[in-house]
Amino acid sequence: MVKLLKVHGSGNDFFLLDQTKLSEPLNEKEIRTLAQQMCDRKKGTTGGADGLLLVTKSNKGALARMRVINADGSEASMCGNGLRTVARYLAEKNSLTNDETFQVETMQANLQVKGAKQFADQVPAFDVEISPVSFQAADIGMHLDHAELQDTIIPELSPSLKFSAVAVPNPHLIAFVDHATLAGDQLVELGARLNSANPYFPDGVNVSFVEILAENEIFVRTYERGVGLTNACGTAMSASSLLYVMQVLGQRGLEKELRVNNPGGMVKTVVHQRENGEYWISLIGNATFVAEVTLNLKEAMQGNFASLVWQDSGEQAAYLGFAAAVEQTNK
Repeated sequence: MVKLLKVHGSGNDFFLLDQTKLSEPLNEKEIRTLAQQMCDRKKGTTGGADGLLLVTKSNKGALARMRVINADGSEASMCGNGLRTVARYLAEKNSLTNDETFQVETMQANLQVKGAKQFADQVPAFDVEISPVSFQAADIGMHLDHAELQDTIIPELSPSLKFSAVAVPNPHLIAFVDHATLAGDQLVELGARLNSANPYFPDGVNVSFVEILAENEIFVRTYERGVGLTNACGTAMSASSLLYVMQVLGQRGLEKELRVNNPGGMVKTVVHQRENGEYWISLIGNATFVAEVTLNLKEAMQGNFASLVWQDSGEQAAYLGFAAAVEQTNK
């Protein structure tokens, strides 16, 4: 029997498995199979999840390495919401104080993480670095007649919406829209189109619609590559914050805290710019441990969860109260 955690950041939920605690780490086929079986929203366990987070040893000087396996078995280069939960797990595992900064290895970079002031009682929060940032078509996997895409109408995608594209490092296609468009069906239609066979983003892309609510406040709704419509996507909220600062706030938006609302709750972001001109983003939000899950991995990989034991942490009730309060302020 093996213990995992059911975790989430802004409702973007995962199963977290520490491979370093296994007598024999799972191989790549087993990892994909486990993610597909456990995370399936209809056939998986406990309502499924958006993905599987793997904690492994780092070979690049970080405290540990994080891998992100989507619900469909594909691997994402980064996950901001997942990184917060992994950061909390590692901080507690290594008995670190809330203000200690450490690094977590991800696919493209070691990223700085640290604890943050909790959002509400029993709603712990973490502050994680989102980088590297690129606007180059090759890094985004974009096959349009643009080396970069900034606030531009693309007739092949929509006759009226203006799109921007950025990798953080996950690829994102983002449009600022009005409320009716945000709440409508166009996001799902476009997201599904660009994450199936298509000539524009052949490897798929995260698609987000963003509504500006106030000077330092936005709402982000995302169709996530490998997942579908999700409660929240950490890198999408980070990318949207970056574009909001670049295209709307300008220099006055740098180093200023933004409030980013999403269907699953709320996070805070801060857009930074290094001396060499490169951007990076601080993503600050909840890191909730919903439950400890004990199961037989071989049975789970066969879709059999009969022996699963669920030990609730009590944190989800606190988070739902926080999210409800956030929703009220958005009305």
